[in-house]
Amino acid sequence: MLDHMRAERLVALLFTLQSRRSATIAELADALEVSERTMHRDIAALQATGVPIWTEQGRGGGVRLVDGWRTRLDGLTSREAVAIFAMGVPRALADLGLGTAVSAAHAKVSATLPAPLRDQAQHVAQRFHLDAPGWFKRADEAEHLADVARAVWDQHQVRVTYGRAGNTVERVLDPLGLVLKAGVWYLVARVDGSIRTYRVSRITGADDLDTRFDRPTDFDLATWWQQSSAEFERSLQRVTVRVRLSPVGVRALPGAIGPDLASQALAQATPPGQDGWTEVDLGLESQDVAAGQLLTLGVEVEILEPEAVRVAFADAARRMWERHR
Repeated sequence: MLDHMRAERLVALLFTLQSRRSATIAELADALEVSERTMHRDIAALQATGVPIWTEQGRGGGVRLVDGWRTRLDGLTSREAVAIFAMGVPRALADLGLGTAVSAAHAKVSATLPAPLRDQAQHVAQRFHLDAPGWFKRADEAEHLADVARAVWDQHQVRVTYGRAGNTVERVLDPLGLVLKAGVWYLVARVDGSIRTYRVSRITGADDLDTRFDRPTDFDLATWWQQSSAEFERSLQRVTVRVRLSPVGVRALPGAIGPDLASQALAQATPPGQDGWTEVDLGLESQDVAAGQLLTLGVEVEILEPEAVRVAFADAARRMWERHR
């Protein structure tokens, strides 16, 4: 079985030979940053898979593909070629209406890659898989996702009806991008000069206005989302709750308050005491919400302050005990 790096290198060699009429072993080795001995082995490996490579010895000799033979992978890097074949068609891309395009790319790669490279891609696909939604959480039913995605792709304004039953508004948006987070799709769009986020599952109607808009030249979707998410999380942290956590509680904390908040809090926590418990300051949304979130930790947490959260936690635990005794 070819290793992953070699699989990429052999595809890169195909591209290099396709782009040059002829090249020497030394030129190819230099282009792919390997030794000439490795290049000889790679050429032999491609020839063994049926790729028609001619080698000519002597002065002026070199390596070339048989005239007229092409990989049909123009526009893809070697890593992209192997990765596309390995990933198939994720549901997220199908939901965006891009499933057909990726299927075509997948078929193109499948028909062109030599068998050992296809085997390597299948090897990767059988060992790595992306599953965006969290446990016990269904992905949003975003009825108008494909409509919104087309508007994003075509850079067209879109008129949406947004909200929940009995409380909806209509907006004309400049759709800038889509973000998938934990199985939930969000639309990032400009409206009235400001950039906002809309949960796609709450869009109850979407009409492409066939009007092209100009994207902000300084807008980068990934950077904006990261900054926006951080600001949103900070806005929710209105109360500081000091707790003691057992080792089990430390491991369970991300599931109770979220991985980002948990990692920030634990990074500034005091070292565990002799009993193994750790004091941690948590920035949470409110006292009522804090008590509910921390209840999921059960006996693995002790709330130290504020007193109101400690009392609310104890009261909820007492009512649970009374209901189940």
